[in-house]
Amino acid sequence: MTTEHPSISRFREDHSARGGAGEIVVLPDSVHTAALAAEALGCEVGAIANSLLFDADGGPVLVLTSGAHRVDTGKVAAFIGVGRLSRATPEFVRAHTGQVIGGVSPIAHPAPVPTYLDSWLRRYPAVWAAAGHPSAVFSTTFDELAAMTGATEIEVE
Repeated sequence: MTTEHPSISRFREDHSARGGAGEIVVLPDSVHTAALAAEALGCEVGAIANSLLFDADGGPVLVLTSGAHRVDTGKVAAFIGVGRLSRATPEFVRAHTGQVIGGVSPIAHPAPVPTYLDSWLRRYPAVWAAAGHPSAVFSTTFDELAAMTGATEIEVE
């Protein structure tokens, strides 16, 4: 008998509590990049919603961006009204999400994190995002992801 990683179990509980309807898939290997996830799932890299946690003047900000995009941190910082968005350290990510880089999900964090959603993801009928662990993903839609996270829609590039 195998037991599920605790971060995936926490994700499952939160996903269910938020009314998530998508499938949760635990892959045999880590899919810590959008390209690896797309390859494993047989979808376009753009349909992967990367959960990128940034340090925004000392506080966390989560940007859910298409795997086809790079976040223009200056543009996003100006849009959300912070001085600067910096790459978060692994310790900062773990402290604010309870998860590790490469497995950060859009939900199931210890406390709410301000979240922004790349409008490009609207182009895909199904979107895939991390489910709390580098080998776990879940399917969703743009509208469901926005509803579950309370995210503000933005253009990231």
